[in-house]
Amino acid sequence: MNISQSLPRSMKAAAAREANPDPRARRRPAFLILLAVILPTAGFLALMTGPMDLSFAKVAGILSNRIGIGSASEFSMAEEVVVWNLRLTRVLLALLVGAGLAMAGACMQGVFRNPLADPGIIGVSSGGAMGAIFMIVLGSRLMPEAAFEGFRLYAVPVAAMLGAVAITWLIYRLSISRGQVDLVSMLLVGIAINSLGGAFIGLLTFMATDEELRTMTFWGLGSLGRANWELLLPGLAFILVPLFFLPRYARSLNALLLGEKDAAHLGIDVRRTKRHLIVLSASIVGATVALCGAIGFIALVAPHIVRTAIGPDHRFLLPASGMLGAGLLLTADIGARTIVAPAELPIGILTALIGTPVFLFLLLQRRRFQSIS
Repeated sequence: MNISQSLPRSMKAAAAREANPDPRARRRPAFLILLAVILPTAGFLALMTGPMDLSFAKVAGILSNRIGIGSASEFSMAEEVVVWNLRLTRVLLALLVGAGLAMAGACMQGVFRNPLADPGIIGVSSGGAMGAIFMIVLGSRLMPEAAFEGFRLYAVPVAAMLGAVAITWLIYRLSISRGQVDLVSMLLVGIAINSLGGAFIGLLTFMATDEELRTMTFWGLGSLGRANWELLLPGLAFILVPLFFLPRYARSLNALLLGEKDAAHLGIDVRRTKRHLIVLSASIVGATVALCGAIGFIALVAPHIVRTAIGPDHRFLLPASGMLGAGLLLTADIGARTIVAPAELPIGILTALIGTPVFLFLLLQRRRFQSIS
């Protein structure tokens, strides 16, 4: 018997990659450098763009003055307030949320071993929305008012995170067939969860006050308009911390691409790894829903573009997806603030208008590949 035939499939795949390296790997340095250049450029463009147009020199002067290395003679007090309190917080929130959604999407696509997996499509965002809206409407009724007011800033992100974690785990368990995750079951369960979420949100809408209804409308459309320094604190806690841990699972995600059995042969504790990745991803998604409402398709489109450009190696896929997702959401926010100026288009509408055709294209491409193979 040929010795190669007795090798596990994981070892065969590793040997094949060594013999025929992915040509996309050569693009990685240039692609990462390109993202590193585009991201701060888009950030400065966002700081300069708006009803009050500001020059690059003024924006740079305001930022340098705030960190103690410039003078205040080059700009007015109003311009400083606009840049520092309004636009900079919005830019930082866009970077945080965009990177979080994209890396969570890349992580979940690796866990489910399918490039079409997305937190919004399979119902995870609905879980986060249910948790957030539950706390918005019923939090003050279930807690003493003084305690709820003091905990409000963190109560909604925590509730959204718990809702996203619970729904993600439920979807994962219901999608397992014969020990494997079945994509069709996953999508159907996601559709059911989205329907259940819509009914639950409708019930809470019936119970909500006028003020709570306005807040709920914000979650449904998605917006970065509420960004402020106080809002960034829970974002740092529930998004940035999981983002720090996700790249540590890159090698485990690479092993999972070979299949759960082969990953186990390589020494990966599959159940524990999946549990950790699901909790981290759901924490990110829940927090983004709580901070900005439902923002779709960033988690689907950004990892797919990166995977097409530089390959599926999660050591590079995760950070590059985060950078691209941050850039995409930042660019979309610039459009949301300028397309219908002086009004503002909810960013969730803009990402859905752009992301839906892209998702349909990916789905058709996948079906065409399956029919050929």
